[in-house]
Amino acid sequence: QVQLVASGGGLVQTGGSLRLSCTASGSISSIDAINWYRQAPGKQRELVATITSGGNGNYVDSVKGRFTISRDYAKTTSYLQMNSLKAEDTAVYYCNVKGRLRDFRRFESWGQGTQVTVSS
Repeated sequence: QVQLVASGGGLVQTGGSLRLSCTASGSISSIDAINWYRQAPGKQRELVATITSGGNGNYVDSVKGRFTISRDYAKTTSYLQMNSLKAEDTAVYYCNVKGRLRDFRRFESWGQGTQVTVSS
């Protein structure tokens, strides 16, 4: 009922920037939280950033000061601005959205993932 499309990944050099986008569509009444995860080769999936309905963002320590999560309420879109990228940021990035459908049932959806590669 809810679909997420993630985009914006690519290949950048160390120190470069990328902005990831996650757009939700479907019978959505409200979005309570948006999360960005990543999974690097040989590592477990990691929660990178989250934003709640109040607009408060939280980040894993390794990206604090470099990444910024935001949301556009009207467009049901979340952005992850990534600056000062490092080789260690190389991973597949996934968006995750939790909220309410128009019939007030809770939902959770995942995007397809977008590849971020940072060359050294």
